[in-house]
Amino acid sequence: MAESTPSRARYRRILRFAARQLAVTWWFEIAMPRIGLARLAARSRSRRMTRFARSFHNFAVELGGLMIKVGQFMSSRLDVLPPEITKELEGLQDEVPAVPGPAIRAAAEGELGTALARAFAAVDDAPIAAASLGQAHRATLTDADADIAGFRDAVLKVQRPGIAEIVATDLAALRRVGGWLSRFRLVSDRADMPALVEEFARTSEEEIDYLHEAQSAERFAEIFADDDGVGAPDVVWERTTRRALTLQDVTAIKITDHDALHAAGIDPSAVAHRFATTMFAQLFTHGWFHADPHPGNVFVTPLEGTDAEGRPRWRLTFIDFGMMGAVPPTTRRGLRRMLIAAAARDGKGLVDGIRDIGVLLPSADTAELERAMTQAFARFGGMGFAELRDVDPREFRAFALEFQELLRTLPFQLPEDMLLVIRAMSLTSGVCSSLDPAFNIWDAVEPYASRLLQEERGNVVQDVARQALETARVAATLPQRIDAAVTRIEEGRLQVAVPRVERRLERLERGQGRVVSAVLFAGLLVGGAVLHGDGIGIGTVLMVVAIAPLAHAVLGGLLSRRR
Repeated sequence: MAESTPSRARYRRILRFAARQLAVTWWFEIAMPRIGLARLAARSRSRRMTRFARSFHNFAVELGGLMIKVGQFMSSRLDVLPPEITKELEGLQDEVPAVPGPAIRAAAEGELGTALARAFAAVDDAPIAAASLGQAHRATLTDADADIAGFRDAVLKVQRPGIAEIVATDLAALRRVGGWLSRFRLVSDRADMPALVEEFARTSEEEIDYLHEAQSAERFAEIFADDDGVGAPDVVWERTTRRALTLQDVTAIKITDHDALHAAGIDPSAVAHRFATTMFAQLFTHGWFHADPHPGNVFVTPLEGTDAEGRPRWRLTFIDFGMMGAVPPTTRRGLRRMLIAAAARDGKGLVDGIRDIGVLLPSADTAELERAMTQAFARFGGMGFAELRDVDPREFRAFALEFQELLRTLPFQLPEDMLLVIRAMSLTSGVCSSLDPAFNIWDAVEPYASRLLQEERGNVVQDVARQALETARVAATLPQRIDAAVTRIEEGRLQVAVPRVERRLERLERGQGRVVSAVLFAGLLVGGAVLHGDGIGIGTVLMVVAIAPLAHAVLGGLLSRRR
């Protein structure tokens, strides 16, 4: 943490706020139930959650910096936070005053190493957007830069002066708070808070590195280079540094501006469908996605001409690539499995996908969860947002309470890489429902899931073919390998490669004989089975002989335990 007095004061303010809220939570959620006042605590829970959310909203707006980002993350945590908190914070934006023109110009000139009057033909003093980490101004490229870039209208994004120190201070405070939270079993049983804070720190540090954002914008454009329906602004590298970023001005119709969309002849429901499928493609196909797709970061850009059905052509144009998420291959497989299961209304498949991701530990008894998910699909699965609003709130409440109680009984945790996935999907759902209250997410999921299912089947066929070839190769060479293994055993040259065996050598010394017996048993059994299947008489002999090393391995283990 920085040593300046303002930084220390900010650090202490954050810790004081967090300590007060944790003390209140501890008293009502832990202490009162232990002394028999659980019902009394439950009665005030809704009011307390709302009061906390409003306090944090005001606190975040006052401090700015990463506190607003923390609030935005909390608003997307529909999985673990009550609606009183998420609803209050969902409108939290970068509500901070703009940096005055002279100060921001000085910061930009310091980064670019030249006067703005030489770097650009013109730069507007008034920002078009002011955020907690930086602000954006419209600019006009010089003739020389415009010839290279292929466009003249640009946007200059400049970091707020001193923001790097503020981010470092905020992260130091959040790491301390994360350590506190890790001592609460209510929290630590569900998530590794220090790890989540580090994930948040990584994305925050990337967000204030404009070179990283510029590279992400180019990578996003390359991914969708063959898709005329998705675009991103070009980067003006000659006018870009770590703290100043110049991009093509792609301002168009805000994605949720119904009036402008209708005026351009564009159907908002079609926009919702394309937006959903585009986000699905990023998450489930490419494994790399825009993690902040709120309405201010996505435009609908009208294009020339019409499509095959005579409707106006348009594309989705994404901006602000400071917050991007990566999905590891294992998580992506689990997400794809969840998507396919959701499209098929398969409760068990959905739970299996959740387990694959790592949200549920392998020891979880998921029978009741599978039943609950199947029940949810049966009751709510085919409904659009508008239809869901017409469902009796008491029915929702009853199901939610039952589901919440069920989750409390399961060994549930949140992997760090899921934080941005949840945020992206939550924002996607909100944008789609705003575009079209009758939008049915299943209509977008099912065709996409069908393609994924075909791909999965193709992958299964390829895997089976590879495994068949590998099995044939092993079968062909197994008799020789068994003979070689037996020879090496007789000569005392057998080496067993086991992960971490060197570090555990002392503990395994007494079991070396049993390990050799187990390896010999497996080799004799498999070799005998292969030869027996080929009608070779020695196969039966090998399988019978395998009983001896098996007995030694098992009985040796029992005897060693008794000792």
